[in-house]
Amino acid sequence: MLVEQLFISEKKRTVSKSKEGWSRSLLKSMSWRIIGTLDTIIISYVITGEISFALSIGGIELVTKMMLYVAHERLWNKVNWGKK
Repeated sequence: MLVEQLFISEKKRTVSKSKEGWSRSLLKSMSWRIIGTLDTIIISYVITGEISFALSIGGIELVTKMMLYVAHERLWNKVNWGKK
């Protein structure tokens, strides 16, 4: 009985780890967007030669892609494929 309880408890912990909360998805989105936005700003600056234009492009891209990423992440969290 004790072994069974340990196994069930371990299984419950494993299942709960595979689901992500909104705060984790938002934090992942923000950290990834910082990297992506810096990349966009650099590329925009190299192409245009204007830092203000590059920063404008990066600012818009930061907000729109963060929202898209969170929606994408939440949809994928509902898919069981590949989870253990």
